Order: sequence, then structure tokens, then C-alpha cells
Amino acid sequence: MVCDLAMPPPADPRIDRSGASRRPPRLLAARFLAVAVLWAFQGWIARAGDAPPVPSGGEGFPVRLECGEDSVTFKVRSKPVATYRGGRGMLPAGVPEEYRRGGYLHPLVSPAGAVLTGDFPKNHLHHHGIWAAWTRTGIEGRKPDFWNMGQKLGRVEMIQWLAARESADGAEIETLHRYVDLTASTPATILLEGWTVRVPATPPGKPHRIDLTLRQTNVTDHALSLPQYHYGGLGFRGPDAWDGATRCRFRTSEGVTDRVKGNESRARWCWIGGAVTTGEGAAGTAGVVLLAHPSNFRFPEPMRLHPTEPFFCWAPQQAGGFTLSPRGVHRMRYRLLVADGEPDAGAIEREWLEWSREP
Repeated sequence: MVCDLAMPPPADPRIDRSGASRRPPRLLAARFLAVAVLWAFQGWIARAGDAPPVPSGGEGFPVRLECGEDSVTFKVRSKPVATYRGGRGMLPAGVPEEYRRGGYLHPLVSPAGAVLTGDFPKNHLHHHGIWAAWTRTGIEGRKPDFWNMGQKLGRVEMIQWLAARESADGAEIETLHRYVDLTASTPATILLEGWTVRVPATPPGKPHRIDLTLRQTNVTDHALSLPQYHYGGLGFRGPDAWDGATRCRFRTSEGVTDRVKGNESRARWCWIGGAVTTGEGAAGTAGVVLLAHPSNFRFPEPMRLHPTEPFFCWAPQQAGGFTLSPRGVHRMRYRLLVADGEPDAGAIEREWLEWSREP
């Protein structure tokens, strides 16, 4: 059932309560900056538990948004593609409270109905489908870790549903996250992170496309250092069935298929896949391609390919440390292709070339 629930009063008065923005898409970055400034100077508290502002109507649209409990599922021709999990997140039984997490995509589902992401894997409870965080950081002499939540040094929270839209071209949502430093005397927000998740309309028989844009703003008066480290950034976790050195395969835009050699290399895109069971119970192969946009910092970006687990990460810190200045903005842009079958490197490269030219 598609939700049609009012969103909370927006931080930015230029955003309608219905979730429709009065500003053109090219000014989304300015809107997130405005939200960040309001957070920093007004202490406005967002309500994470409120339902997403999914519009009603538009039954003929090819991509629909279906609302669940603190979640929105993108559906193409009535079949699920991806679910954004917001609010405080659902914590599995027996998992400690510090691992509670909202603000990520899971599951990603192939056109044939195979689930291609994992959530709360036993060997890494802080891995969640498609998510983002930084591991090694520094601010005012403290070293919060927003990735390894079990260490209780930092956490990432989803705090606000901003907008949701359906149209003849696809559907999208916008949300807001905060990075909380738990090493401070009082937990402090360091970064605000805006997510735009868009699923364009695609013809039958084509891979599902998921466009993801992240905008992080340092809302403090101090520089945030991100020292050199081998992982941190945008992460992908595959299903438990792919766990093991021989159960998950990789292929990069540079033709590298050895996951050990591919680790800490750089590429335009990377495919991660393995054996799956489709929605109808048939056996097959499927995978996810993560494409990086040339506008990204340090493109082509370094990658973390785990030697035994179905884990991938775009990790710009591998190439050396960098700093996010006060009020500074760090932007990341990716496209995910979710498809059944073996990867077609030529088709993926054509997809990347066409997408890379988009403004």
C-alpha cells in the first residue's frame, strides 16, 4: 500500500510540507547546505520516526514508492528493486543496541527476484546492504569511528525524511543522516549527510538502475581529518550465501577478476556477484555493478575488495588522508546496476560512458 502521510515541518521553509520542492533539482546541494546551517546554528531537532512523505496518485507511473515501517521500497512494474531503511532501524534479536542503524539500502533485488545484499552479517554486524560511513577520523584531538559501531566511538543516524517523488521518468526520495561523535564529552553531530536515491524507469529485460548521491557537510567549527586508511566511504555487503573466498566473484573496469589483486586498485566500476536463487526458486547467477561518477573526489577511486567476504568499498582514503574544512561539503555520486546473469563488460562500459556525461 502506497503511503500518503504528511512529512514533519521541514527545516527549510522553501520545501513544501507535501514533500515537493519549490527549488529546481540543480539546487538540491544548496538546500542540503541550508539544512546543515540550520542544524548548526538553530539546534533544530528532526523527527526520525515520522513516516516518509510518499505521494498518492500516479498509478500509471512505471516506478512506485511503497511505504512500510520506517522504510520505502522502490518497485518497477510492481516488482521490488530496492528498499531504503530509515528511522532508527530494525535491530535483529540478540544484536546489541549499539549496532542499531537506519539510513541504508537493503535488500537490492534482481529483475528475476534474487536478493543481492546482506544485512547484519554475523561476522560484521555493522555491514548493511549499501551504506556509508568513515572509519579513521580526527577532530579536536579525538578519533571518532563512525563505521565500527560496536566500539561505541561514533554512530550514523537517519534523522529526517525530506522528500519523495514519483513521475513518468522514475521515482526518488531524499533523506538526512547525521554522524555523531561519541568520543566527545557530550555526543556531538559532526557531519550531516543528505541522501538522494533515485530509480529511473527502465525497459523490461534491462538491469535495474539505482542512482545514489551523497552530500556530507561538516557542521562544526573545526576541520575533520580523514587520515589514510584501507576502507571507509560507500560500502556494499552481499548476501550470506556469497561469504567465502570462492563464493563471491569480482570484475573491475580494468578487467581484474582476482579479488586480492583488485584490492586497493582503482577503477571506474566494479561488479560483485555469485550464485543466487531467483524469486521463482531457480538457480542462477546475479550481481551488482557499482559505477563511480568522474566528478567524485580522487576519481577513479581506490577500492577495498575483501579477500574472503562479499564486501566492497569505494575508499578514497586509500590514496592518502584529506580534510573536510568547517562548513565544507564532500559529494559522492554512484549508480548501481542490479542484474541477473554474468557481467557483460562491454555493456557496463557503455552504461558508464553514457551516465558519466550526465550533469
